Amino acid sequence: MDTARSVNGAPAPDADYSMLLDDQLCFALYAASRAVTQRYRPLLDDLGLTYPQYLVMLVLWEHGTVPIKDIGGALHLDYGTLTPLIKRLETNGLVRRDRAADDERTVRVSLTAEGEELRTRAADVPAAIGAAMGLTPRQFDDAKRLLRLLADNVSGASGASGASA
Repeated sequence: MDTARSVNGAPAPDADYSMLLDDQLCFALYAASRAVTQRYRPLLDDLGLTYPQYLVMLVLWEHGTVPIKDIGGALHLDYGTLTPLIKRLETNGLVRRDRAADDERTVRVSLTAEGEELRTRAADVPAAIGAAMGLTPRQFDDAKRLLRLLADNVSGASGASGASA
């Protein structure tokens, strides 16, 4: 695969991009994402959570009471995707939704006592996933940094045409 680069590090306009599946970064990212999410499944099943619900709970465990809009921002999820997740968590007794007294349009989500207790039961999940990944602490930090950079770059490149992913 030709790795010709322009001065700013972006692919050169005339770079030769491979059409081989194994050369596609998007496929490596997809396969890794599926593998990690699959590894979460049995751990989260024991907690009665789906992976997206777990992510919502992580935000709440970290920040306490949070407006739905802020949860969506943290998780990069739109309101239409987030609302059913939060409703299911509420039905399961883990969270409650309340309208802000100072602004009826703002809905805040907070943990119930059961939601707080679930945090204790979930405490071993990050270590189990970290062990399954088999990365050194430095590789783990490097992977997070590169994936965040990738997400930021791609999000900032909306509408721009570029290399094969």
